[in-house]
Amino acid sequence: MQTKQNDMSPGDAQAALAWLIEMGADEIVGEAPVNRFAAVVVPPVVAVPVSKVVPAPSSADACNSLAELQTALLALEDFPLKKTASNLCFADGNSQAEVMIIGDVPGRDEDIEGKVFAGQNLVLLERMLGAIGLSVASTSSFNFIPWRPPGNRTLTDAEIQICQPYMMRAIELCRPKFILCLGGHPAQRLSGKSDGLLSLRGKWFDLAVGGKKIPVLASFHPSYLLKQPGQKRLAWRDLLSFKEALDAH
Repeated sequence: MQTKQNDMSPGDAQAALAWLIEMGADEIVGEAPVNRFAAVVVPPVVAVPVSKVVPAPSSADACNSLAELQTALLALEDFPLKKTASNLCFADGNSQAEVMIIGDVPGRDEDIEGKVFAGQNLVLLERMLGAIGLSVASTSSFNFIPWRPPGNRTLTDAEIQICQPYMMRAIELCRPKFILCLGGHPAQRLSGKSDGLLSLRGKWFDLAVGGKKIPVLASFHPSYLLKQPGQKRLAWRDLLSFKEALDAH
């Protein structure tokens, strides 16, 4: 026997209404009748040719000095990392140096001081570079991501893509003879490989910039070595490889 709507008790009707509301039903009938048995027409998907997909232009392209690059970065609107960080930590050292150091992301001390390397990271980096006859002051230093992510959270791909043109333009302007990447983001982005830093470190690759090829070596960031001191032996091998290349130049 088919149950009619008016056969429901008030309690059952109230329970059924509560269930419908919980499921998201917010009206009894629609404004127009709907044929539930009609075939669903799916609009065709229009494929966009790869050649038509053009990256959004960056303000980095128009910059002709590091000062202009920093001004352009500070002028970025609605960029999440800029809103939560205390300071821009983009460039330090000697912009005319033959050796460029590219760090990963600023830490707490860097964010407070507005420096590429600060605190214990700076102390360890000075020791690392000093061991091969260099110093922070004798090199140019940059952060691939110039603002500290809140709580050191993982960066989004969009955030990395926004920052990358500014780093690439800095390389074009400084024209270093050698680059030492300290951290996963610069190592991956400059090499074009998705391997982890443990796989990329210690391996040389050439970065084509401005019609020239710059030798690049990836290694560990000082902040990582402070947390994983056992990896210092691998970092030392990388530094010796870097020194050998410098001496042979």
